[in-house]
Amino acid sequence: MKPASHPTALRTQQLLRERGLDASVVEFDQPTRTSAEAAAAIGCSVAEIAKSIVFRGKQSGQAILVVASGDNRVCERKVGALVGEKLGRADADFVRDATGYAIGGVAPLGHAQPLRLLLDGDLRRFVRIWAAAGTPFSVFPLTPDELLLLTGASWFDVRAE
Repeated sequence: MKPASHPTALRTQQLLRERGLDASVVEFDQPTRTSAEAAAAIGCSVAEIAKSIVFRGKQSGQAILVVASGDNRVCERKVGALVGEKLGRADADFVRDATGYAIGGVAPLGHAQPLRLLLDGDLRRFVRIWAAAGTPFSVFPLTPDELLLLTGASWFDVRAE
């Protein structure tokens, strides 16, 4: 773990500071694209990873970002009901265009376009969680309350049973 140096990770660090969060963005030599890779690099449980899953609204074409606990599968049916439309698959180009980030590095803030954002209520069970900081090699720690304040989103049950 080392201080961030990638321009996108540094941009995320600046966005966090602008929003009043004094979290340190860190980078790893190995990728942290998946929840398991991130947890292994950080030394935390997979569940403490705040993973970003992007869907595409079938009617609106809008990006829907779900920040979920790393050990949860996200239920598309539940998310679709919450946003009021069926969901479609979001490919790598759509994710980058909508968020400004590559898959595996989608931060919960600083998106390229307006999107719908939902938070997995299961993240509230932890004192500290880790979110992607804009690259597949960078993360930052925060509390669930800080995630709520940063995003302006709400908590929902999005876990697949």
